[in-house]
Amino acid sequence: MSTNHNTIAFEGHRNFRLRLILATLSGKLVKIIKIRSHDLNPGLKDYEVSFLRLLESVTNGSHIEISYTGTTVIYRPGIVIGGEVTHNCPHSKPMGYFILPMLMLAPFSKKKFSILFKGVTNANDDTGVDAIKWGLLPIMEKFGVRDCLLHILKRGSLPDGGGEVHLICNSLIPTPLTIHAIDLPKFSVIRGVAYCTRVSPSIANRMIDAARATLKPSGCEVNITADVWRGENSGKSPGFGITLVAESKKGWRIVVENVGQAKTLPEDLGELTALQLMTEITQSGTIGRYQLIMSLVFMTIGKEDIGRIKIHKSGIDENLIYALRDIKNIFGSEAFFTEDEEEPNFMILSIKGSGFTNISKKVA
Repeated sequence: MSTNHNTIAFEGHRNFRLRLILATLSGKLVKIIKIRSHDLNPGLKDYEVSFLRLLESVTNGSHIEISYTGTTVIYRPGIVIGGEVTHNCPHSKPMGYFILPMLMLAPFSKKKFSILFKGVTNANDDTGVDAIKWGLLPIMEKFGVRDCLLHILKRGSLPDGGGEVHLICNSLIPTPLTIHAIDLPKFSVIRGVAYCTRVSPSIANRMIDAARATLKPSGCEVNITADVWRGENSGKSPGFGITLVAESKKGWRIVVENVGQAKTLPEDLGELTALQLMTEITQSGTIGRYQLIMSLVFMTIGKEDIGRIKIHKSGIDENLIYALRDIKNIFGSEAFFTEDEEEPNFMILSIKGSGFTNISKKVA
């Protein structure tokens, strides 16, 4: 990373979406170079170009330059205006790849967000729409974004997709709330959804039975619903998957999801997801790893106050470190880790807000 004449330069394709979102919120010019420059197929992938188009459609005045080889991108952000948009996602990435960064922009827009996404709804390489609906939207409420909805109109499994999801954000706020989440939540309920498209409805029930049997010793109330899709609304390809959510009474969520692959038994998928949820609960702090990056962004652009969250030491990985570096490079905010005296396996992560205010409503 280097800074020269108000231009912040990055190398490589890591955190491509995060860097562009941070640049949009801060209004700073960003230059990303050497994007897969040593690969046999260098430059931007189709889903990254698609994301740039989406970013251009929800902002006004953004200027994007892509080099001939696609290995360099210069992004001069405009003002977030939102509005009604329809976006066709390439099948190489599920919709979650595009929805997740939009959640970070939507509350700070001039107009309300209403985006219709078309493509693949769930895949194993990125966040699915169920995990966003059950795991991310409730966390956004903690930061003051209380009217954000995600409607699944059609399911679309790999490889041919055909799904449709409608994102609506009616909550426009000047600044996120400062949170102090340093008490470990006690999870009392485990909810979930087992879905299937263009396959036998019994597959959903088989996943549910296996997950319930695995979760029974936990002593929590388990409520998993079957979501069977038929006809035109079931997309163009057969598929199945399961998403499980652990809920606390104070509204904190831990999410785990899996999508069935070729030769995967529904029973194995249900049992695996249940075991992963148990592991995730023991290795997550107040906020799960799914929600951590988005929470850090909201904490960074909050009021000039110090926000704190408790995280498990296993959550301090390469992805978190790189994300914190990008946040520091663009906003100048540093994160501080302190040992938790009561819980030796946990750390308190503190970030001082940058005093961001939503200027989109005033300027545009």
